[in-house]
Amino acid sequence: MSRVDARPGTLIVIGGHEDKDGDKHILQAIVDALPPGRLVVATIASYEPEGYFDTYKQAFSGLGLTDLVEVYVEERREASEPDKLSAFDGATGVFFSGGDQLRISSQMGDTPLEARVRKIFAAGGVVAGTSAGASALGETMLVRGASAESHRIGDLHLAPGLGLIPDVIIDQHFAERGRIGRLLGAVALNPRILGIGIDEDTAIVVKGRSFDVIGAGAVYVLEATDATHSNIAEAQPESALSIFDVRLHVLSAGDGFDLGARTPIGRRPLKGAA
Repeated sequence: MSRVDARPGTLIVIGGHEDKDGDKHILQAIVDALPPGRLVVATIASYEPEGYFDTYKQAFSGLGLTDLVEVYVEERREASEPDKLSAFDGATGVFFSGGDQLRISSQMGDTPLEARVRKIFAAGGVVAGTSAGASALGETMLVRGASAESHRIGDLHLAPGLGLIPDVIIDQHFAERGRIGRLLGAVALNPRILGIGIDEDTAIVVKGRSFDVIGAGAVYVLEATDATHSNIAEAQPESALSIFDVRLHVLSAGDGFDLGARTPIGRRPLKGAA
C-alpha cells in the first residue's frame, strides 16, 4: 500500500508566526490556491479566540480576499449544530489558526463539522493550518514534549490528528524552539511515520504525493524507517534517546519533497518563496 494517496485538494501547512503585515508570502499562497468561494477561519484551537479572526480578516482583505467567516466550537456538541455547519456553505477553503491542537481533534474529530472540512478538501479546495493548526493536519500529533534539549524517553505525548496527510507527524516553531529532539523521539516511537518540522514564517504546500517549501525558513524531514538501533523501548523514562542511522533532509524555499518515495525532488521555485 502506498504511504500517501493522491488527493485532489491542496494543503498548506505553516510553522507559525507567518507574516501578516509585509509581503505575506504564505497567506498569498493560500489566496492563490483557493478556488472561487469562501474561506472559513476555524479558531477552534484557541481557548480564547477573540482577535484571531479580526487579524486574519485584515490580512486577507489586503490580499483581495474578503469572503471570510469564523467558526469556533467551545464544546464538542456544537460541531453538529446547523449554524456552525452553515458557515461552510459556499466555502472552498478552511484555515485552522493556532492554539492547542488537541482542541481541534477532540472538539471536531468524527463530527459533521470535520466531514464538511473533508468534503471541501475532496472537492479540490484548500485546507491550511498554522502552528497548532498545522500539527492537527497530520496522522499523528505531537501534543507535549520538551523543547531545546535532547529527548528523554518518557517525555513525549502523542495523539491522533485529522490525517489529511497520512503517515506524517508535523511539528512547528521548529528551529525557533529547538524541537528536533522531540521530533526524533516521535519517529523513534513509530518509525513508519515521517517527521516534518517547519520553521516559523515557513510552509509546505502539499499537492497529491509531494510538497514544495515556501517562506523564510527551513523544513526538516526526519525518517527512521532504516534506523538500525534505538533504545526507545528498553531505556528508563529519564534516559536520553539513542537512535542510529536516521535520515535528515533540510529544505528551504523552492525545494520539493516526494512523500511517496520519501526523497527530495530538487528546487522548484514557487510564487510565495521568500
